[in-house]
Amino acid sequence: MTFSKTFSLSTAGFTDIVDISDKVVAVLERSGIENGLVTVFCPGSTGAVTTIEYESGVLRDLRDAIERIVPSGLTYEHDRRWGDGNGFSHVRAALMKPSLTIPLIKGSLTLGTWQQIVFIDFDNRGRQRDIIVQVTGE
Repeated sequence: MTFSKTFSLSTAGFTDIVDISDKVVAVLERSGIENGLVTVFCPGSTGAVTTIEYESGVLRDLRDAIERIVPSGLTYEHDRRWGDGNGFSHVRAALMKPSLTIPLIKGSLTLGTWQQIVFIDFDNRGRQRDIIVQVTGE
């Protein structure tokens, strides 16, 4: 059996990190599926889905690390071609990936004690984002 649902959220851009765990769990509960896989996906090319400990120190550390790895102040070829100044966001999203799959066992996501599911918006402006949650199993 497969169950899919989309929800929307507003983001601020510039490595805005949004905890979407409760929304994903709500979709999971509606699915009625007990064992399988939960995939969380964001269409688009400037966002990522991952798990982290959603704590202010970790959030700051992650933002700082991403800035060191893919600086926002550089000029990227994408910027030269399109002039939109968000080349860094595309590179960041490509490195972090737009989806996450989590095993589902006995109705529970197999997350660590402190793990939360987050969406990270790397774009250089706020956006309205759609997140697709697909639960597959029995």
